[in-house]
Amino acid sequence: MAVSVAAAAGRLRRAIRRTPQWRGPSRRALSSEAPPTQAAAVRDAFLSFFRDRHGHRLVPSASVRPRGDPSLLFVNAGMNQFKPIFLGTVDPRSEMAGFRRVANSQKCVRAGGRHSDLEDVGRDLSHHTFFEMLGNWAFRGVYFKEEACSMAWELLTQVYGIPEDRLWVSYFGGDPKAGLGPDLESRDIWLKLGVPASRMLSFGPQENFWEMGDTGPCGPCTEIHYDLAGGVGAPQLVELWNLVFMQHNSPPGPSPIPLCHLSVCLIPVILWGASPCIPFLAREKDGSLQPLPQRHVDTGMGLERLLAVLQGRRSTYDTDLFSPLLNAIHQGCGAPPYSGRVGAADEGHTDTAYRVVADHIRTLSICIADGVSPGMSGAPLVLRRLLRRAVRFSTELLRAPPGFLGSLVPVVVETLGGAYPELQRNSAQIASLVSEDEAAFLASLQQGRRIIERTVRRLGPSDVFPAEVAWSLSLSGNLGLPLDLVKLMLEEKGVQLDSAGLERLAQEEAQHRAQQAEPVQEQGLRLDVHALGALQRQGVPPTDDSPKYNYSLRPSGGYEFGTCEAQVLQLYTEDGTAVASVGEGQRCGLLLDKTNFYAEQGGQASDRGYLVRVGLQDVLFPVARAQVCGGFILHEVAAPECLKVGDQVQLHVDEAWRLSCMEKHTAVHLLNWALRQALGPGTEQRGSHLNPEWLRFDVATQAPLTPEQLRAVEGTVQKAVGQDEAVYMEEVALARTAHVPGLRSLDEVYPDPVRVVSVGVPVAQALNPASQAALQTSVELCCGTHLLRTGAIGDLVIIGERQLAKGTTRLLAITGEQAQQAREVGQSLAQEVEAAAARLSQGSRDVVEAQRLSKEMGRLIDAVDTAVMPQWQRRELQATLKALRRRANTAVRKLEMGQAAQKTQELLQQHSEGPLIVDTVYAESLSVLVKVVRQLCKQAPSTSVLLLSPQPLGQVLCACQVAQSATPAFTAEAWALAVCSHMGGKAWGSRVVAQGTGSTADLDAALSTARAYALNKL
Repeated sequence: MAVSVAAAAGRLRRAIRRTPQWRGPSRRALSSEAPPTQAAAVRDAFLSFFRDRHGHRLVPSASVRPRGDPSLLFVNAGMNQFKPIFLGTVDPRSEMAGFRRVANSQKCVRAGGRHSDLEDVGRDLSHHTFFEMLGNWAFRGVYFKEEACSMAWELLTQVYGIPEDRLWVSYFGGDPKAGLGPDLESRDIWLKLGVPASRMLSFGPQENFWEMGDTGPCGPCTEIHYDLAGGVGAPQLVELWNLVFMQHNSPPGPSPIPLCHLSVCLIPVILWGASPCIPFLAREKDGSLQPLPQRHVDTGMGLERLLAVLQGRRSTYDTDLFSPLLNAIHQGCGAPPYSGRVGAADEGHTDTAYRVVADHIRTLSICIADGVSPGMSGAPLVLRRLLRRAVRFSTELLRAPPGFLGSLVPVVVETLGGAYPELQRNSAQIASLVSEDEAAFLASLQQGRRIIERTVRRLGPSDVFPAEVAWSLSLSGNLGLPLDLVKLMLEEKGVQLDSAGLERLAQEEAQHRAQQAEPVQEQGLRLDVHALGALQRQGVPPTDDSPKYNYSLRPSGGYEFGTCEAQVLQLYTEDGTAVASVGEGQRCGLLLDKTNFYAEQGGQASDRGYLVRVGLQDVLFPVARAQVCGGFILHEVAAPECLKVGDQVQLHVDEAWRLSCMEKHTAVHLLNWALRQALGPGTEQRGSHLNPEWLRFDVATQAPLTPEQLRAVEGTVQKAVGQDEAVYMEEVALARTAHVPGLRSLDEVYPDPVRVVSVGVPVAQALNPASQAALQTSVELCCGTHLLRTGAIGDLVIIGERQLAKGTTRLLAITGEQAQQAREVGQSLAQEVEAAAARLSQGSRDVVEAQRLSKEMGRLIDAVDTAVMPQWQRRELQATLKALRRRANTAVRKLEMGQAAQKTQELLQQHSEGPLIVDTVYAESLSVLVKVVRQLCKQAPSTSVLLLSPQPLGQVLCACQVAQSATPAFTAEAWALAVCSHMGGKAWGSRVVAQGTGSTADLDAALSTARAYALNKL
């Protein structure tokens, strides 16, 4: 809880005076309970200042996991949680609707996605993937530029005690292309506060104009910078605070670039950003800027970089937020102390490794505490990359012992847990998860390093590292090394990677995943009837694939998959020819005596993975897929080296791929059972297909499923998942399954014995006809691989539904983290629809507000139609929005007609009867202007009318109608085109009615053009 401003400021100054100069990590043992750090004092002083002196409400940091915003992998700015306010979509009944003055310290992650600092972390002294953004906000114009600038100046100079002569400011210098003038209001405010003109800089839109996205709220910003040079030589400016004033709605614009102005060097280090306002603007889809109805101030300041300034450091890593971590790393690894070196000076990349490990363990701890764990897609995949980068840097460059990363978690909790209590609550879980993933990755890392070293030794002086080898090492391949880590390991050896080849492989992978949406039979390697006959004549037995079921649950809840050693029985070229050996670079079919790979059947996608020759572990043979051909399992393999019949090999399945398929397959069984519960016991499965991304299920139905039925089906599956029931699997004689009530099977030939999969009930009990167990749970005949407990599914959401044919419905569903995200998106959209309905019920007083609501309905309809969300919820929202849009459009028409009637009467009073009316009138939209023209002509049928309506930012609307008696020599389309062309715009319409737009500062000239053209034609 924040203390008073005076106490916080006093403690802050005392802490600054006590701080010694950074000379490397201390060798003393870290205390378990340290006194409040200087970072805590700085953070607390910020919050206390805005709460106590300026009446701001303190709100907690949002989770770094975005809720209902699929456009973000992580929360990356303080304003993310307030988007509904900026966009005008906040529910008027919600707590957020009452926010006026707000301040907080927001946890932010910039790793992956559009805004990512991951590649730069460790290479310099300032980049981080996790940072804290101190911010204050003013919503709906409760205060604006003058107050925002004054507060910022007061905090920096009076509370933090930064000398005024070390502070510079920059402001928006205008954008003639967008019709925006310079923000002289902000300039004058700074001059009034005592900033001399010599320490003020004016920049264009790339530096001092902020936009939320390609469209939406935007506005000018003014920034406060700190001069590191202190008046010695050319200024070296670090951005401390960016004040953003949202006044517009905006189009796409270029992303910010580092600032440079004459001899002044602006070091791009964002510490604090606030947004003062010109009129609030929003960028429309056509690129135009429109004023926002309400103004907002949005400020942000990075705590880490503010600390560097207050503590007189050139690096954020030299502050007390990082020194305990760097000290713990030194103590745990025995590496030389951290000395802050970069580039060529950092021999052995030791200091780079210190920075990477310190940064990444902070990010991992924060994210896991907020419910984001390392995984295989989206934000979890980014975390997996982070953890594996940290493992590599700590073990290879710092020589850390196994389990080292987990031992750093308590240090993170000690430094950040006071501000973010979720770290303290989840400390043990975070350390356990980090340690488990570290242990799982170490073996892959060691093998990957050996493979890289062996491949590099075989390269010529000018050869590039083969893309195929890098891909097989990567997260998308087999060993799970992040590609950026592979590139870094090669860079350290001075070896260049085949980037073009890597891009080609990435495109092929993307195409393959895209094609999975509607899978077709892939034309892979196959054994034809002649090859099968030859095998049978040779007495080769069918492939033993029972090892595919050799997996178990660890005590921690993770799965352990066994390897399989086998002998090469036969090799086939791509055209199906049997050969005794294959050479380097060949794609071939591989037949083994046994395998742990699941070959595609029963609707489950094939496993993928790799094999190695026994005794030669440093050469991976990637296995793309496995197929069943007459009882034989054919593996499709890319051979980087020679492989021959008789070789002994060891097979490794891609564990993440297999586990995702197991989750989906068990979910298919639960979905099948839930559909029977909702639609009746006679409901029949017509087919299914699953892969690691999604599952597809075809079911016989008399009619399309209702939203209520879809929701009930999901609820039944969720209940089974929540109970974490055991999944039993057993092979039994086919005859035992013949008369079991409720047993699910497809109309196909099953082997004897057959495999039975039962959820929650042992197979023997399920097959007892007297038990009726198969009527109460999912019991099916199935050869697929399944989870051992249902809880790992996490969740199931049906995201799509369509009719394949009469009587057959196809459902598309996702599970786990993806399902959870889909629910959050659905909930977020439902709240937006509720908020829009509430605003519509309040009524609109003017046309602009009504049109904005109508546009909002259209935007929501598009969002609901395309979002990945529960299908039952989509159907409900679509029905609601259809009715809301009708109401909104009706309200717009009524208001426009009323406004048009009023303006029509005003114009008729101003103009006597005659053949021509050319004038200006303010209309809030082109639609209103056209209505005014039509009503004028209706009341004066012999009069031709052209009206111009000036808009903000220099735009001019034009509408005209020509009297019937004046056509065909005089047409409205030509008239509008002549006037709009004069204004540099365009026009469209018919011979009678036309409209257009342009831009001019000289309306009189445009009106003269309109009159002259009409009089000439008349």
